[in-house]
Amino acid sequence: MALPMFASTTIPILEQVVQFTQARHGVLAGNLANLDTPGYRVRDLSPERFEARLRQAVEETRQPTSFSPGDLDFDRFRDVRDSIKSILYHDLSDVSLEQQIMEISKNQMQHNLALAIMTSQFRLLQAAISEQVV
Repeated sequence: MALPMFASTTIPILEQVVQFTQARHGVLAGNLANLDTPGYRVRDLSPERFEARLRQAVEETRQPTSFSPGDLDFDRFRDVRDSIKSILYHDLSDVSLEQQIMEISKNQMQHNLALAIMTSQFRLLQAAISEQVV
C-alpha cells in the first residue's frame, strides 16, 4: 500500500495492526485446538513487543530524512511485519481454556477496532477525492 497519498494517514500503521492480530489469532486458535494435547506448549505473540517495535518504526518515520516530507518510508513498516516471526514465545505454564478465550476476545476487539478506523480513513479519502461533504 505504498502510495504517497496515504503518508498523512494512519493506514500504514493500521495495516500492521491488522496483520499482527490476524497472525496472533491463528496462534491462539492453535492453542485452543491443542489444549488437551499431551506435552503441548501454549504459544503466543507478544503484543507488548509488537507495539514497541511499531512505536519505534513510527518514530523513525518522523525523523528528518533526505527525501521530501510527503514521502513515507514504508520499508520501516515492512520490518515490523517481519519482526512478528521473532516475537513468538513459549509459555511452559498451563493456561486455562478461559484464559485462551479471553486472549482471543481481546485480540478480536483490537482487530475490529483497527479495521473500523481504517474503513473510516478510506471513507474520508473517498469523500475528499469525490469532493463530497461527509
